Amino acid sequence: MAMNNEIIQRRIAKRFRGFLPVVIDVETAGFNANKDALLEIASVIITMDDNGKLHQGEACAAHVEPFKGANLDEKSLAFNGIDPYNPFRMALSETEALEKVFESVEHALQDTGCSRAILVGHNPFFDLGFLNAAVKRCKLKSPFHAFSSFDTATLGALAYGQTVLARIVQTAGLDWDDEEAHSAVYDTERTAALFCNIMNRWHTLDGQIK
Repeated sequence: MAMNNEIIQRRIAKRFRGFLPVVIDVETAGFNANKDALLEIASVIITMDDNGKLHQGEACAAHVEPFKGANLDEKSLAFNGIDPYNPFRMALSETEALEKVFESVEHALQDTGCSRAILVGHNPFFDLGFLNAAVKRCKLKSPFHAFSSFDTATLGALAYGQTVLARIVQTAGLDWDDEEAHSAVYDTERTAALFCNIMNRWHTLDGQIK
């Protein structure tokens, strides 16, 4: 007999000590979170089914306008292939982009009974640094823990002996497309799939999570 949907949703709060895992990936115009532009942000909220297994939700994403005075490093732009001022990007201001992502996260926090979101990322120090810097510039309240995160590079080293995202994903038997890589949406979805894969693998080894 299937569990009540509300009970299922709220089990994830118990699994992660009140935190809701949300995968975040950013594309930027450099490595300095305080000076270089945030150009893309994408999120995927992690969900749990009635068997205690994790799944990736739908992606929420936005192209972002460089903030006033932002530095645009040419090498970084050549690497990610982003033209910050291409009108077809339909870019939002930093405030609009963050509010779009935060709205979906805040709804999920209410539904699951979690107290705060925790960022899941591949080397998440980078993503969380840019997220926090943008939050500070926009004077917004973030639903994310300010410094804690889950790192799929570390989890990948544990589970598969690999630390590069593409190699971990492929070793795990998941799809990977080099041409799609370095898009915030694609990298977020692949990171979310990997996170669920590793957590569910542990779930199988450890038995039923109570």
